[in-house]
Amino acid sequence: MPWWGWMIIGAILLGAELLGVDAAFYLVFIGIAAMITGLVELAGAGLEVWVQWILFAVIAIALMVLFRKQLYAKLRGGGVGYQTGPAGEILTLEQALEPGQTGRINYRGTDWTIVNDSDRAFAAGQRVRISRVDGLKLNLDAIKE
Repeated sequence: MPWWGWMIIGAILLGAELLGVDAAFYLVFIGIAAMITGLVELAGAGLEVWVQWILFAVIAIALMVLFRKQLYAKLRGGGVGYQTGPAGEILTLEQALEPGQTGRINYRGTDWTIVNDSDRAFAAGQRVRISRVDGLKLNLDAIKE
């Protein structure tokens, strides 16, 4: 493929990621790999087409493995001091729970499975602390007073 073909492919991929498609920065690195392959051809490497495709694939994978996670975290990460879950918050139980027993609760508009992680039984109406969140499961502990 001529060098300008790689540059066009790279520009289309970069434009698609930046202007319309939210592909979590995958298209950015694939587009950059296409442009690097085009620059290698522009420099006069004269590689066979199959070698160009292998070079393109290796560069794209290497860029994604080495840089995507850091770039994604920097540009799309959570704000400073932002707590991402309800761990540490207090809720009032609607049902009694024995130690290790599970139940259900509607909290913040979502149905959760709750687990009594304490060694004490919880009564209905008792206020408890969410000790940790595991998927849609809230692990509860007694409030220390």
